[in-house]
Amino acid sequence: MGVFSRFTDIINSNINSLLDKAEDPEKMVRLIIQEMEDTLVEVRSSSAKTLADKKELSRQIARYQKDAEQWQEKAELALSKGRDDLARAALVEKKKCSESAEAMEDELTHVDDHIAKLQDEITQLQDKLADAKARQKAIIMREKTVSSRLKVKRNIDSGKVDDALSRFDRYERKIDDLEAQVEAQDLGSKSLADEIAELEGDEKIDDELAQLKAKLDNKDKK
Repeated sequence: MGVFSRFTDIINSNINSLLDKAEDPEKMVRLIIQEMEDTLVEVRSSSAKTLADKKELSRQIARYQKDAEQWQEKAELALSKGRDDLARAALVEKKKCSESAEAMEDELTHVDDHIAKLQDEITQLQDKLADAKARQKAIIMREKTVSSRLKVKRNIDSGKVDDALSRFDRYERKIDDLEAQVEAQDLGSKSLADEIAELEGDEKIDDELAQLKAKLDNKDKK
């Protein structure tokens, strides 16, 4: 099973659990990122183990190849001493070592392919994790904004705002009534300042009247 296949199964199971419990998106985003980080750690650990296995396999191949060379030398020595039987036995052991080395080389090729795929999946997962973290803040902000709008809409639709405005209207009417009562009590009563102001106004009118009379008298004399 590939990394992403397993990772998708984990994420889907947790998301479905969250949806069933009606959990908020912020928790869901954090869970997805946490699952991605945990998967990345696990895959890196698996990759490190595979690399260690590759090194061990390479060492074994080198040992078999060296053993094959040594058996070749032994076969040549036996032939030089006229021991065909020993030379033949040495060549048999050489063949076994060579075949083991070839088998391990084939296995090493598969290991290299597996490591290459692991590295590619790790790179993809790192990119997706970086993208998820970059989008995490924006998603959380959008969720909070929508939640705030929803709360405002619910308050408006519930009539609370209209009820509050209605109370303001009633308070304003009460204040208007009180102001009207004060103004009614002031009707018919004049303060000293008001009476003096009226006198000043009468003097101005008298002055204008005198000026008008003088103007008319001058016209008649002409």
